[in-house]
Amino acid sequence: MSATDDILCQTYQLGDLTLPNRIVMAPLTRSRAGQPGDVPTALNAEYYAQRAGMGLIISEATQVSPQGKGYAFTPGIHSSEQVAGWRGVTEAVHRAGGRIHAQLWHVGRISRPELQPGGAQPVAPSALKPEGAMTFISAESGMVEVLEPRALRSDEIPGVVEQYRQGAENAKAAGFDGVEIHCANGYLIDQFLRSGSNQRSDEYGGSLENRLRFPLMVVEAVKQVWPAGRIGVRVSPTGSFNDMRDEDPVATFGAFARALDEAGIAYIEVVEDSFQGNHANGRPEEVVDAIRCVLSGTYIGNGAYNAEEARARISDGRCDLVSFGRPAIANPDLAERVRRNAPWNEWDEQTFYGGDERGYTDYPPLASG
Repeated sequence: MSATDDILCQTYQLGDLTLPNRIVMAPLTRSRAGQPGDVPTALNAEYYAQRAGMGLIISEATQVSPQGKGYAFTPGIHSSEQVAGWRGVTEAVHRAGGRIHAQLWHVGRISRPELQPGGAQPVAPSALKPEGAMTFISAESGMVEVLEPRALRSDEIPGVVEQYRQGAENAKAAGFDGVEIHCANGYLIDQFLRSGSNQRSDEYGGSLENRLRFPLMVVEAVKQVWPAGRIGVRVSPTGSFNDMRDEDPVATFGAFARALDEAGIAYIEVVEDSFQGNHANGRPEEVVDAIRCVLSGTYIGNGAYNAEEARARISDGRCDLVSFGRPAIANPDLAERVRRNAPWNEWDEQTFYGGDERGYTDYPPLASG
């Protein structure tokens, strides 16, 4: 197959961005922000610039406020130093010919007082401890259990929405090409969306309409900063990571997708399997259908894809683009490897989180030619 015949290597119009291929770098927490201050560094800029050949880079999850932090060494986008650090990243990516969106993140209950301003209790829609959820608070701590959060008061919620709006503003100042709102993997917006974590009795919980209220407020706030064609949303309808579940994911995420489509956003990125990359029972086709049938924008499939399956799913109309996680870690030139039908490097899970350039910027590219 020539590169011109390979659907993964064809250009694609994503909102008002023209992508050179359909290969997306998924958002990937790497826990290598500079300290103190969770500030992106020159090492982070090198890492992202190495991957600029992909159609679109989605940044690692980036906390929109100090309250939004849930893991040590993850970057923020709420201080002037962080904005300046991210500007170094986006400039490096653009010099290398790439496009990059910032993923806006608030962890909600997946945090610890040690990571919160003033040692405060983490917040959530409801005071429900996520069983089995873990985080790390320092290089020495190892993984530690997440504790019970406190439920946000209804009068606090507009202030949390403002954290996302300001994060979007800061992403624009940092030179990003757009933003992705993190609504997946058991973090704050996902906690509001899904019935298993949202047991509120006010206008932000209970009915599906009410559970959608906070997520859609965030979308509208971000639209005050960015045109809809530069905004995406990530969801994980059937993921159980961080003790998540929903009584009817087809109804919940079908309705959410319809509302997002009405808002005109550029894309929905759907985590089609668990966080760990398992889909022994196949992809959740009923949920995929519920989202695709109401979505006029772009559907990005995610979750343990290889190139062959990505081509097949795009050709069958199941998705428009595919985001790659671990392959993007191990293959800085993933798009070129796809184009040349070259083998892929294996990833080293021991270096996924924290550390230095080892397992970060030292994966070998293909030889030229």
